[in-house]
Amino acid sequence: MTPFRTLERSDPALTPEGFDLVTVKSAALRRRADLTLFTPRQAQGRRGVPLVLLLHGVYGSHWAWAQRGAAHLTLQSLVDAGELPPMVLAMPSDGLWGDGSGYVPHADSDAERWIVDEVPAAVRLVRPEVDERSPQALVGLSMGGFGALRLAARHPQRWCAAAAHSAVTDAAQFDAIVEERRDTWCGSPEAHSVLGALDAARSAGARLPPLYLDCGRDDGLFAANRALHEALHDRGIAHEWHERPGSHDWPFWRTHLADSLRFVARAVAAAGRD
Repeated sequence: MTPFRTLERSDPALTPEGFDLVTVKSAALRRRADLTLFTPRQAQGRRGVPLVLLLHGVYGSHWAWAQRGAAHLTLQSLVDAGELPPMVLAMPSDGLWGDGSGYVPHADSDAERWIVDEVPAAVRLVRPEVDERSPQALVGLSMGGFGALRLAARHPQRWCAAAAHSAVTDAAQFDAIVEERRDTWCGSPEAHSVLGALDAARSAGARLPPLYLDCGRDDGLFAANRALHEALHDRGIAHEWHERPGSHDWPFWRTHLADSLRFVARAVAAAGRD
């Protein structure tokens, strides 16, 4: 039984090769929502192909990772070169609340459940290459980095890896960049902090997935990201951290998406050996 009352998919004859554009009526969000999918040609016809959710930042939507980040070109070139196994990319909107939903539950919609439950379900309906056996990973930039790390902590059993580029590390950082007040954001203060969410997961005995973080040294969030890295190190929470040249911009994210996808591929391979 489909979890969506309605699902609209682009016509493959009119859509660029490998792409699917999808609109569903989301019960979690209580409205329609969009996602862009990309399937490299080497994945087509297979089963159990890994699924990578790419989460965008504030002001963006489902098209941003492809049309500004060239994510499909990066993935296809790495698969062509034999550096990565075939993967399916799912690039969802964040729920389109204000300037950015934070990928968290709100009083009138649940962007967390949209990402964790509904987006993978929509992908499985459209792309048979992705099924219940497919490993799933999260990669995000800025607000999407906050979402990737926080959702990895909140639902660690769902993900084989999570990676964040230039992440927002605490919801309070949104106040300078999002017009709307966060009064409708649900959950405890700890749930709105990456470190708080990771601490809560560890306290509950959860096994966290492999984590990756990077940030440009000229990024306004660099100090917060380095502080997160140091706190994770002090707690003994395993993660990969990279300080790199660069700022909070698409040239940085386009360049280093390849690094996070390689990280995901290593995690998929390690999970397969367990």
